[in-house]
Amino acid sequence: MKILVTGHKGFIGQNMVKALKAAGHYVLAFEWGETFPKESLDLVIHLGAISSTSERDVGKVMTQNFDFTVELLETCNSRRIDVQYASSASIYGLGSDFRETATPDPRTPYAWSKLAVDRYVMSRKQANHWNINVQGFRYFNVYGPHEEHKDQPSPFTTFERQAKESGVIKVFQGSDKIYRDFVHVDDVIKIQKRFFMINKTGIWNIGSGIARSFMSIAEEIADQYEAKITVIPMPDSIIKDSYQTYTRADLTWLNMTLSGINT
Repeated sequence: MKILVTGHKGFIGQNMVKALKAAGHYVLAFEWGETFPKESLDLVIHLGAISSTSERDVGKVMTQNFDFTVELLETCNSRRIDVQYASSASIYGLGSDFRETATPDPRTPYAWSKLAVDRYVMSRKQANHWNINVQGFRYFNVYGPHEEHKDQPSPFTTFERQAKESGVIKVFQGSDKIYRDFVHVDDVIKIQKRFFMINKTGIWNIGSGIARSFMSIAEEIADQYEAKITVIPMPDSIIKDSYQTYTRADLTWLNMTLSGINT
């Protein structure tokens, strides 16, 4: 397949490009501000976005995450190019229902921008607008290689770096009560590759379906590197009323789709 990947310089993008090339696909890279290529394509995997949940410039976030995505979707629709795009579990906010049909609770401009794209996609689906498959994936906490440059790397990356550099892992106060669904980037890519063969438009969660505490990860890495754990106050830069203390992907719809059950 000839596949265009946006956000190829980012964490998931770097891993995606590597995996697609290893599988024998022809991959083109594309970034914000560039001209969409004129050559024929089989698929666009749209990963590019302002991904920082701490970014508060609403206009900037909506321009790059929503306006650009809509433009990209409509371009692909007119050219009959299927699209996979990155959505986010941040749209669930502080809620406890993590089904794709749950009432959203976005708490940041980033989360709102992702929800806006999801709603655009599904409203156009109901209007029979799409000539292509548009598949959105609500990523939970993805971790793995190449995330070092992120403003908020996963605890796996952060704690391992601290253990190697200083022998001391710093965890925020209350980390034993903060549970998240962590999924390795390789598993995310495997799932999206399976969707290459699925003729369906919609939105799916991608996670592990398991909630782990930050403290349990710190303890695991501390044991591996014989490091110590110290508890520090949660920094003021983390906005408490938008910080998710619990997430766990409901994978019912994903598993039904992958198993070929038609609903």
